[in-house]
Amino acid sequence: MKTIGWLGIVRLGLVQAAIGAMVVLTTSTLNRVMVVELALPALLPGLLVAIHYLVQILRPRMGFGSDVGGRRTPWIAGGLGVLALGAIGAAAAVAWMDTNRGAGVALAVLCFVVIGIGVSASGTSLLVLLAKRVDEGRRAPAATIVWMMMIVGFAVTAGVAGKLLEPYSPQRLVVVMAAVCGVAYAVALLALRGVEGDAAVPAEREAALPFRAALAQVWREPDARRFTVFIFVSMLAYSAQDLILEPFAGAVFGFTPGQSTGLSGVQHGGVLVGMILVALAGPRVGTLRGWTIGGCIASGLALLSLTAAGAVGPSWPFKTTVFLLGVSNGAFSIAAIGSMMRLAGQGRERREGVRMGLWGAAQAVAFGLGGLVGTGASDLAHALVGSSAAAYASVFAFEALLFVASAVLASRIDAPASPPRRRVLSPVEVTS
Repeated sequence: MKTIGWLGIVRLGLVQAAIGAMVVLTTSTLNRVMVVELALPALLPGLLVAIHYLVQILRPRMGFGSDVGGRRTPWIAGGLGVLALGAIGAAAAVAWMDTNRGAGVALAVLCFVVIGIGVSASGTSLLVLLAKRVDEGRRAPAATIVWMMMIVGFAVTAGVAGKLLEPYSPQRLVVVMAAVCGVAYAVALLALRGVEGDAAVPAEREAALPFRAALAQVWREPDARRFTVFIFVSMLAYSAQDLILEPFAGAVFGFTPGQSTGLSGVQHGGVLVGMILVALAGPRVGTLRGWTIGGCIASGLALLSLTAAGAVGPSWPFKTTVFLLGVSNGAFSIAAIGSMMRLAGQGRERREGVRMGLWGAAQAVAFGLGGLVGTGASDLAHALVGSSAAAYASVFAFEALLFVASAVLASRIDAPASPPRRRVLSPVEVTS
């Protein structure tokens, strides 16, 4: 089996960037247009984004399909095409809301379902391809490269599309979305060309089992089951603070809207630093499992520091704390992705797609719930204690406990101790 070298990793990073480019406009630009230009309740785009996450419970089924076929690139390319159609349709739906609100909303619901299906098919198979074709020593750097390229895709797409949308009109919105999706799809197809190599070995007889039987096989694997729970709990903790950090900065530290937006840049800068740290030091210092546990503990400590910030007030080094939270989050997330790539190959043969899909579904559900948990807990705490500082601090403390629980769960995942699985073919190490 052909392994993927650094050039191949960068090419798959371009594919991830293409996925990000299509998704970012549906979750940010369309959100803003619905709330500002169309004066619709913010709940509507929130529900639409939640729908696209909810649909991603289909990820295990998508991964199973690629397991049976033995090839991943057709699923990636097909999923990208579905994602592009959904994103363009969503832009058309938002434009339609300007003249027919009910019909536009109905079309938007359908299109966000399609977006979720496209992300499930393309994203799951892309991760499986990385897991199967990247050498173990390169997995943390590979995960960092791919995710950094996705972030670059977010930034470039948002900047270019923002300029092209001026002056705004519903028709221009659809044209810009179609152009972005067309370019992203073309780049992804070029990047995928030949990256998987020759056709895979035909599926074994057991791969023809029904999907439910295959999923049950994977769920019976202790490491796969524990890692699923770990992904859900850690990503719930990771995403729960997204929607309350900026309000906390405004209520407790007096940040203006512009300053709180800049705070998000500080946090994301820290995330990048954490990713690069694991990519450079990870293979030489400790293990991916150790970095995952350490990153979870550090994230919990950073959140406890935010809890203290709520009690101390403006004299606390708030921006530094937010930056360190970002570093901890970046380190744990990249280490977890590297562990995910390694664990995907553990256990029963030809179930890599089901495993990766199961973990992707857990992550999507956690992200969908994270915003609701964070904001809901914040509202409840405000009602109970009255003080904004104490309310937000209590939520951060709860999230810190989730990260501690995540570290405990990660410590119980011991894939290297598992017996080696039977292989159909011995892989041939080929660098490109």
